[in-house]
Amino acid sequence: MPQLSTTQQDHNAPVSVTPKPADETTKEEQRLIRRLQLMMNLVMQTIAQDSSLTIDEASQMIADARSAALAMFPGKELAYDLIWRPRFQRLMRERFRLN
Repeated sequence: MPQLSTTQQDHNAPVSVTPKPADETTKEEQRLIRRLQLMMNLVMQTIAQDSSLTIDEASQMIADARSAALAMFPGKELAYDLIWRPRFQRLMRERFRLN
């Protein structure tokens, strides 16, 4: 293969950039999703089952879980609000007989 000068480009040659391969990125995202699901399920089960938990403590747990979720997935506030917020609201209504 002929050598190319810095001004010439071989448009058929693969670009030599070193990002994570797509499958590695996907695996990392899947790992984070599993971790998030585990964390949220743990918070929900704790709120549902711990009869000594106060409403303030449960609210703080939910706020902390939200902060952790957004730290794992920055910029995904809308996704959190659509997926997790209604679940936590329903749980709080059922657990503490709200509204």
